[in-house]
Amino acid sequence: MTDEVNNRGHSRIHMAFGMDFLTIPVASIIPLKTLPPDIRSSRTYSQILTSIKAIGHPIESPAVTADTTNAEQWFLLDGHLRIEAMKELGFTEVECLLAPDDDTYTYNKRVNRIPPIQEHRMIARAMERGVSSADIATALNIQVEAVLRRFRLLDGISPEAAEMLKDTPCSMKVFDILRQMTAVRQIESADLMIGQNNFTVMFARALRAATSENQLVPNKRGKKESRATPSGQQIARMERELAALQTQVKSVEETYGIDNLHLTVARGYIAKLLANSRIVRWMATHQQDYLCEFQKIAEIDPLGSIGKEAST
Repeated sequence: MTDEVNNRGHSRIHMAFGMDFLTIPVASIIPLKTLPPDIRSSRTYSQILTSIKAIGHPIESPAVTADTTNAEQWFLLDGHLRIEAMKELGFTEVECLLAPDDDTYTYNKRVNRIPPIQEHRMIARAMERGVSSADIATALNIQVEAVLRRFRLLDGISPEAAEMLKDTPCSMKVFDILRQMTAVRQIESADLMIGQNNFTVMFARALRAATSENQLVPNKRGKKESRATPSGQQIARMERELAALQTQVKSVEETYGIDNLHLTVARGYIAKLLANSRIVRWMATHQQDYLCEFQKIAEIDPLGSIGKEAST
């Protein structure tokens, strides 16, 4: 596609990150953020460590950019946990994705973690090609039952609803709730979740509670699943919680606009600073703790978009 665009004369359009891979000594890669002291005890790190043990290399190559002041060093843009795991396992070299632009911030900002439906499709594709559920479980450091559950994620889910939710962070519990609804209601619920940008289990349960009996899937005995009618005590509790929520909303209405503006400006300024590779390199050398916190702030979704949605 890049060649086609260039042939049309749009020379200013280029790929931000190249497709070139380079085998680099692990010792020559300089991390640009400090990992938490207890990171090695986390589940994510354990999964990465196990998958590298199983297949001999990271599933996703780390991304690096060249150090213009030292030809024997590379700055790590993405893949800090993978590099840490490879160091623990004694690897001396790793194949990395080379970023042609000297940009230490943009890459990690553009990385999208795999949604559950895409994970399901990857597992299904692997199993179709003969990879056993046990091998997949070993690579992901999870139980075989968890792999099989992910494999059956879309059983009973409308293809239209699955297509709508394919890029969303819906958990498996959300799909368990949607599975209790008819196909039409699943589509309606998916549309509501996308519209509200709310993919939590609590919201899915609320949608199910608001679903009429004729839009619920019959159980194995051919009857509709019964739903308990809220008691007077539960209704009173919900009313108190709603009143408390309304009070909290009113308390922030007066200062929300100016606070939102200040935070948005601050986030934009920090993001602009991190787009300067020289500043990032200096902070990586002298103020790593500050750099780590600045990166977290810069990766927060723009507060302006939230304010705009709230006002519409």
